[in-house]
Amino acid sequence: MNRRPLSSILIAAAALAGLGTALPAAAQFAKPEDAIKYRKGAFTVMAAHFGRVAGMAQGKIPFDAKAAAHNAEVATFMSTLPFAGFGPGTDKGGETRAKPEIWAEMDKFNAAAKKMQDEMAKLNAAAKSGSLDAIKVAAGDVGKACKACHDDFRKE
Repeated sequence: MNRRPLSSILIAAAALAGLGTALPAAAQFAKPEDAIKYRKGAFTVMAAHFGRVAGMAQGKIPFDAKAAAHNAEVATFMSTLPFAGFGPGTDKGGETRAKPEIWAEMDKFNAAAKKMQDEMAKLNAAAKSGSLDAIKVAAGDVGKACKACHDDFRKE
C-alpha cells in the first residue's frame, strides 16, 4: 500500500491555502453588490462596538473595564475587514455612500484606512489597560481618524 506521509499532505494543504489567500480581494465576491454589502456590514459591526467604548469614554454609558476591553477588541478586528469590499466595480450599484474619490485616490484612501486601524489598535491597548483616562484619549483619536476619512470619502 502506497501511503503519502502526513508531511506531504500538510505541505499540499498549506500550498492550496496559500493560493487561496493570494487571490485578489475582489475575487472574494461574486458581484460588486456582494462586496458593498460586506463592507457595509463590517463597518456596521465595527461602529457598534466602537460606539460602546466611545460611549463609556464620553460618560454616556457606565464604565465597565471588561466590556470596554471586549468591545475594543472586536472593533479593532473589524477595522481590518471592510476594505476588501472596495474593489473594482464597487463604486457603482447597490446603496453606497462611498464617494468616487475612493477609487480616484486609492493611495490616500488606503492611508486613511491604515490610520484608523492604527488608532483602533491603540484604543485596544488602552482598553486592555483598564484605564478610563487612556481610553478617553484613544477613543478621541479613533473618532478623529474616522471623521477625517468620512469627510474625504463618504457621502452624507
